[in-house]
Amino acid sequence: MRKIPSVDQVLQKSEIAALMEIFPRNQIIQVIRQIFALLRDSISLNENPDLLLKSELAALEINVRTTLENRLRLSLCSVINATGIVLHTNLGRAPLAKKTAQVVKNISIGYSNLEYNLRVRGRGHRDQHLEKQFQRLLPCEAATIVNNNAAALFLILNTFAKNKNILVSRGELIEIGGSFRLPAIIEESGVNLKEVGTTNRTRIEDYREALDEDTGLILRVHPSNYKVVGFSERPALAQLVSLAQKSGIPLVKDAGSGYLFPTPHSFLKSEPTVEAILTEGVDLVCFSGDKLLGGPQAGIILGKIPLIEAIRKNPLMRICRSDKGTYAGLQHTLSQYEQDTYEKTLPVHRMLSASKSSIDRRARRLQKFLDRKIYQSQTIEGFSMTGGGAAPMESIPTTLLALRPITCSSSELDQRLRKGPYPIVSRLIGNRVILDLRTVLPEEDKKIAQALVQAGLKN
Repeated sequence: MRKIPSVDQVLQKSEIAALMEIFPRNQIIQVIRQIFALLRDSISLNENPDLLLKSELAALEINVRTTLENRLRLSLCSVINATGIVLHTNLGRAPLAKKTAQVVKNISIGYSNLEYNLRVRGRGHRDQHLEKQFQRLLPCEAATIVNNNAAALFLILNTFAKNKNILVSRGELIEIGGSFRLPAIIEESGVNLKEVGTTNRTRIEDYREALDEDTGLILRVHPSNYKVVGFSERPALAQLVSLAQKSGIPLVKDAGSGYLFPTPHSFLKSEPTVEAILTEGVDLVCFSGDKLLGGPQAGIILGKIPLIEAIRKNPLMRICRSDKGTYAGLQHTLSQYEQDTYEKTLPVHRMLSASKSSIDRRARRLQKFLDRKIYQSQTIEGFSMTGGGAAPMESIPTTLLALRPITCSSSELDQRLRKGPYPIVSRLIGNRVILDLRTVLPEEDKKIAQALVQAGLKN
């Protein structure tokens, strides 16, 4: 223990002193102390402490440098999504279009007119940048934006039903990824949950009988990640609209995925569109910005002017509001809908509309890069998923590239791909690594080829 040098002695070594030109002195000292603390523990347990000490001191400069580099390395990084799940929540949901990202960058690196009205030289409102776009695209009177759809729903509940009852069908009390439970959101918003109907069957009469003077609103929820089939029933949205209008109680629809209009994608035929929901006469609708809309994370609320104004005046709005980057990203994303180019320009829609044959060609092209001495590979029939709670029971035909490495196990290959310079997230099924190129941007194909070559060559 006495042979361990002091921190000051270590700092005088030329190799360590050179590190001070790269890293802060206090960080270097902290790391040296950390290494020496671990060394003392190891010495007390080691049978040959002198040899251990000599080895550790010889590698001290390398260990200090490596530790500091790892500390300063940003943990959030770009990954290649080869899972075939288009709206993969763990991988950040919808990827932004490059032009959208550039717009966000341009707005973020300087000042902007986020809450400044350039025409009248005075304070403006950040919703002014999006409201007219939504009005042109959809049959809505007003719009406001918050940081995600959970916040949107929370604000709606807190604004219109605090200390009151809300009516929700038992079959719609959902839980989605990350342990998000609707009953918990309802409770935290200061609202009393009044369940109607049963898990599989709810009728309009159940809502009508539950109405009383303490009812604040009626909530219709988009089922995420599941579908009730068989002996099931729930009232048509038009019936709920009629009941809400007669009772004078707002009807709110959580549309979840943000599917604005019908598209040619057959697997989305059962997904409710925001356009249809508003046309039916729902008072408020909320949905995510980073799902089928194809934009940045946001909670979007559309509906009647008096209701939107009430939400804007809620003191909690300031806690939940979105930043300038989100507004910039949403504005550019919505412009693609206005120009009717979104199916070609937004990555989510390009991925969803990609033909099976085009993915098959890319998979076979990638397969040709692979050395047969390193990989056993084949293309097989498979299915992609929309993800993000959209169309949970629907699958999209695709071609998968199945790899069985010869030089290592499949789990080892999967780990190497995730830890490489271009982290690749794939499916691991049995003894094969499965790649679905539907969710891989075409320009990333070469990166996958390079990563597979490097991963296969390692011992």
